[in-house]
Amino acid sequence: MGILTRRQREIFNFLRDNQERFACPPSLDELCAALGMASRGSMYKHIMALIEAGLVEPFTGNKHGGVRLTAQAQRDDSVSEQDLPFVGSIAAGKPIEAVETDSYMTVPNALKTDKPCYVLQVKGDSMIEAGIFDGDWVVIEQRDYASNGEIVVALIENFEATLKYIEQTAEQVLLIPANANMTALSYRPEQVEIQGVLVGQMRSYRSH
Repeated sequence: MGILTRRQREIFNFLRDNQERFACPPSLDELCAALGMASRGSMYKHIMALIEAGLVEPFTGNKHGGVRLTAQAQRDDSVSEQDLPFVGSIAAGKPIEAVETDSYMTVPNALKTDKPCYVLQVKGDSMIEAGIFDGDWVVIEQRDYASNGEIVVALIENFEATLKYIEQTAEQVLLIPANANMTALSYRPEQVEIQGVLVGQMRSYRSH
């Protein structure tokens, strides 16, 4: 499905789940009423984004017009199940705050687990020797524990998040980069909160 905002996902799911509810594909006004949106202009922008994503198309078979799912979207019964929350960017170098966003990304089942997962985009080059490069998307299984040697999302001092290998003892937590030019970060256990473990990775080779 690509990256959709939460509202765009809601509109898509409504159209998918209520195809039999309307005699004709619903108009923008009908969608606004059904979803509790006051702004027709805002609905129009969301619909245009869904059209661009190839998920819906305009319907001109009646005088009121309307929108409906594309044939491809109707055939893909698993489209919503493959979406994971895309919750922003994370450092793979100097720690930065993980910035939350309100979007979703389609992730193949092979790259995630049956536990709650989310997607982050990597910023930085401290994990390049593990094959994780700036701009890659990583799939994170959400949990608050990890085994030594796993790659984790670590929240430092409840503020900054980073992607690193982890080594833990009762007295110390080491966050270790995969870059020979960088050194490990050492913290007391109470300074570090594990927010998830790396389970998958995606990359785009398109030129921008």
